[in-house]
Amino acid sequence: MNVPVNLLYTKDHEWLRVEGNTGYVGITDFAQGELGDIVFIEIETVGETLAKEDVFGTIEAVKTVSDMFMPVSGEILESNPAIEESPDVVNKDPYGKGWMVKIKINDPSEAFSLLTPEQYKAMI
Repeated sequence: MNVPVNLLYTKDHEWLRVEGNTGYVGITDFAQGELGDIVFIEIETVGETLAKEDVFGTIEAVKTVSDMFMPVSGEILESNPAIEESPDVVNKDPYGKGWMVKIKINDPSEAFSLLTPEQYKAMI
């Protein structure tokens, strides 16, 4: 199971990469593996400011549809155009080309409540 050390994680299997006041959010390798083949991703929250744990989009796989939750509060700046054209990029590269949204982080201290890579590995 791939759990990069430069990311923070949620109990709902999202990850957050912090770059200053900006963050990138995606789903973990574990999550994409559990979902199976991803066929559609819907993110209609671009431009909205959402609270931590609010739903920012849905991800549809052959088996199921799941909500995706904000790891921290912030404004959705953009969604990844690559996942609109080819949702299966999330299965192939969940931590790289398969990111979901870019956000402006409202309260950087919220990141301290997220799981470290070690804590996430222990959870899964």
